[in-house]
Amino acid sequence: MSRAAVLAGLGAMVPERAVDNEEISRLVDTSDEWIRTRTGISRRYWAAPGTATGDLAVVAGRRALESAGVDTVDQVILATSTPNRPMPATAPEVAAALGLAGVPGFDLSAACAGFIYGLHSAAGAIAAGFAERVLVIGADIWSTRLDPEDRATAIIFGDGAGAAVLRAGDATEPGALTGFDLGSDGANRDLAFLPAGGSRQRSERAPLREEDNYLAMRGKEIFTHAVERMAGSSETLLKSIGWTAEDLDWFVGHQANVRILHTVADVMDVPRDQVVVHLDKVGNTSAASIPLALTDAAAEGRLEPGQKILLTAFGGGLSWGSVALSWPDIKVTGIETA
Repeated sequence: MSRAAVLAGLGAMVPERAVDNEEISRLVDTSDEWIRTRTGISRRYWAAPGTATGDLAVVAGRRALESAGVDTVDQVILATSTPNRPMPATAPEVAAALGLAGVPGFDLSAACAGFIYGLHSAAGAIAAGFAERVLVIGADIWSTRLDPEDRATAIIFGDGAGAAVLRAGDATEPGALTGFDLGSDGANRDLAFLPAGGSRQRSERAPLREEDNYLAMRGKEIFTHAVERMAGSSETLLKSIGWTAEDLDWFVGHQANVRILHTVADVMDVPRDQVVVHLDKVGNTSAASIPLALTDAAAEGRLEPGQKILLTAFGGGLSWGSVALSWPDIKVTGIETA
């Protein structure tokens, strides 16, 4: 038996408040048609005042545990760029709320690629025998970090959380994470970043500008890098595990922009009707986007046991990563709003 991490459960949630393009159009100079044409997004969900990232993560984590039919794990990993506080980490707080006090938990920051990085960390712990089950959560609340007058970001981002339970199993069984490819490029760190709050900004002791509290992003350059990195990472991974694009049943990319998803698929020769698209319903939910897309597709019955799935993501940092698996026979319910 070759020990490997196996997907055992999924759960996801978005806040109750839906924000459609018409509402966004009243905040910035845009329109429903402009947003749909350029991004594919029709609505997104924003958290209510007083709601923190950890609150969303708890709901998604609980649903993933229920999906897996377990009430305990050996480790909790929270992928987020919007933690409850800079310190302490949010993961231990989430673990405690889930009745997992005492279980090791930590935050992981890799922007929109965070969930893939979290799966990689969890799979390593399981393969090494350090854990039998790990809960991986991707959660972000970016609505509080968006300049309402910045069309480049205000129209794109939504809030949400998605989670997966991985268990120890055999590398040949359905649900086993078959392989990974990860990468980063810190030379391009300024393509998408939050200026305020870190030691760099604070050590410079310059007056804090209002705009420094908001996400800054250079969209055209991000588009180019996202296509190049997700396609390249995906192709590298497929080659390493002996799969081809023709072997894939579904391609699940980070849900940032439908044009990015389709362009990556075209580069890889993956038919567009095999691309899972969920961003039209929830926008770009950063580290939550892939588990949200998987949960939605699985709940609708599109993902069937034994199908070959490729996940890939790209985010600020720059960071990117891909993972392959065959779909397991698991029970997944729809995305909860709360």
